[in-house]
Amino acid sequence: MKLLLDTYSFLWFIMGSPKLSEKARALIEDRSNEKLFSIASLWEMAIKLSLGKLSLAQPFDVLIPQQLSINGIGLLDIKMGHITVVSTLPFHHRDPFDRLLVGQSMFERLPVLSADPSFDAYPVDRLW
Repeated sequence: MKLLLDTYSFLWFIMGSPKLSEKARALIEDRSNEKLFSIASLWEMAIKLSLGKLSLAQPFDVLIPQQLSINGIGLLDIKMGHITVVSTLPFHHRDPFDRLLVGQSMFERLPVLSADPSFDAYPVDRLW
């Protein structure tokens, strides 16, 4: 199964947080699943780091590539098709990063691994 991890499912996984559901943890740990992490989520993390709203155990440019590699998580680039879908979305959710994840999920037909119930307002499969 292909999965798109949202920002917090990735962070909670690499930090070993109990906020991550057991189902989500099992899906990420299952090596037969193809896990993807959006460039949009990396951008969101970089902004939160620069604003002091996020802290990491190691520098961003060390921790993120290391964790992506160790956990077999690939990066999903932002494509014109993703943005085109975003341009048609109703404003059930105002967060621009989550809206882009919705667009990526819809365009690529990927379920989103997220605790955020606002994804449910869109035609995407949210796993948690």
